[in-house]
Amino acid sequence: MKIYTGRGDDGLTDLRDMSQVSKSSQRIEAYGTVDEVNAIVGVVRPTGHDDIDEWLRAIQNHLHVVQADFATPEPDDDDPVIDSDHVEQVESWIDEANEELDPLEQFILPSGSKPGAKLHHARAVCRRAERRAVSLATQEPEVNDQAIIYLNRLSDLLFTLARLVNKREGVREENPDY
Repeated sequence: MKIYTGRGDDGLTDLRDMSQVSKSSQRIEAYGTVDEVNAIVGVVRPTGHDDIDEWLRAIQNHLHVVQADFATPEPDDDDPVIDSDHVEQVESWIDEANEELDPLEQFILPSGSKPGAKLHHARAVCRRAERRAVSLATQEPEVNDQAIIYLNRLSDLLFTLARLVNKREGVREENPDY
């Protein structure tokens, strides 16, 4: 497979259906930011915690599905799409991780151990991806709402995992001074 084709040299890029759109389109912004989240999650792995690493690997695969979902304006039945099962999986991971954590009573600073801080970074970029997806959906209403819900829930999971990693590594959470 050749890496460069020159097809994007004029500022256009191909969607999955081979239609072309501007590289500055909201659709490209949405799935490009999801790609950024995926890359940050890849930087986090391995965390040194097998269960979390397994979840993060699954998340990276889910994020590829989100990208394909956003890159396909009119998906066919066999195209990859995010559905409620993906959202429920993330919710179950949040619930499982929360069992180990003390209840959150205040805001915390996004910091901690190296993997914890990287998970906080991934969470912040995931929130941006969600905002880009919402913006896309206001312009193109056929955008899969489950993909947007998935990104919302994923940012909650990344926050929870940052807290969990920090707790397991003995790093105390810090609260902001107001």
